[in-house]
Amino acid sequence: MSLSMYQASVPTFVRQLQALSVILDKALAHAQSTGLDPAQLTTARLAPDMLPFTNQIFIATDTAKGCAARLAGVEAPVFADSETTLPELQARIGKTLDFLKTFRPEQFDGSEERTVTLKLRSGEVSFTGLNYLQTFAMPNFFFHVTTAYGLLRQQGVPLGKLDFLGPR
Repeated sequence: MSLSMYQASVPTFVRQLQALSVILDKALAHAQSTGLDPAQLTTARLAPDMLPFTNQIFIATDTAKGCAARLAGVEAPVFADSETTLPELQARIGKTLDFLKTFRPEQFDGSEERTVTLKLRSGEVSFTGLNYLQTFAMPNFFFHVTTAYGLLRQQGVPLGKLDFLGPR
């Protein structure tokens, strides 16, 4: 049995976003138990020229919903990118999970050959669906989820590798 495009994308996005949601719960609990201003978490950056924590969540959720939508040939919901608090970011993750859970595997049939064109700052770039998933969407998604995790660790949130990996 071969791995379908649906199996290679949606369940992975769902699982990792669920883990990210738990990580945000732990971040809020840490802030509350230590007196840390939660804004210190949401505005944290690894370097001055990197996007802050909130943007890591924006991009991770946008990548997951955008990838699934592009592969299934449907429109993705547009989020305003206005969330500034951990509870608001949690709600955004929840909306993304709700959207991802609407997909059926058959919507992805043939998507490995579907042309996916993105408009980037550097110009348009086109991929086959499989190439898009493997070389752009998944690496981008995991980059931003990993960066969010690293930012929270940097700010003292007690997280470990199993928090990143999520429940088994």
